[in-house]
Amino acid sequence: MATCYRHPDRETGVSCSNCGRAICPDCMTATPVGMRCPECSRDRTPVRTLRSMHANPTVTYVLIAINVLIYFGASQGSGAYRDFALDGPDVANGDVWRLLTSGFLHYGIFHLLTNMYALYWLGQMIEPAVGNVRFAALYFASLLAGSFGALLVSPNVLTAGASGAIFGLLGAAIVMARSRGINLMASGLLPILFINLAITFFPGANISIGGHIGGFIGGGLVALAMDQTARRRLPQAIGIGASVAVAVLAVAGALAVASGSGLGI
Repeated sequence: MATCYRHPDRETGVSCSNCGRAICPDCMTATPVGMRCPECSRDRTPVRTLRSMHANPTVTYVLIAINVLIYFGASQGSGAYRDFALDGPDVANGDVWRLLTSGFLHYGIFHLLTNMYALYWLGQMIEPAVGNVRFAALYFASLLAGSFGALLVSPNVLTAGASGAIFGLLGAAIVMARSRGINLMASGLLPILFINLAITFFPGANISIGGHIGGFIGGGLVALAMDQTARRRLPQAIGIGASVAVAVLAVAGALAVASGSGLGI
């Protein structure tokens, strides 16, 4: 158990939502963004929190535009899904790009619209808080983790959609909100997670369970690393490095699983 930074003899499970230092009840100051230590509660410098920044979520808009353009482009030809959607045997035969391209294909307009709305909502929440580069790194690491999960659970099923990356953003939002003392139920994050998990596991829903869970875990791990990097005032490159590490592990795992599926294992 951590001890209060001002009272080393007092154990506590609460930390300052700004600097991350452990604080006891006598040192806590309640604020709209969680408990703060005495120093941070007096600090008038704006603090990065979910939905508290005003930077434009540029990467979010670009990703939405790319998904929409690819959807309408793919609908003009029958070969897009055959050549770029995800399945183990084709990845084993050298189509490694499917791990990435499958995340930009959608089966129908409803599939596209629901994923793009979720991307817009989560991107508006996360990207201004972490910055454009780290958000892009988080998104693609989540996408690849989702591809790994999809192959792990159903390697021989043709899979497509951005939902693995979306679930990664949802996992990241939950990690970030919790670390800032934001109520997960009141914010809507936990209800949305429960609803989406129920839909994911609903019998006959024809949804990639592995893709959703893999993306959620990957995004959560990356967000945890980024959050700890920010709290300890370490270089942001470390958070990006965590994204790269998750992406590399996801690709390596996907290739291993795909090799097994290509052999009929």
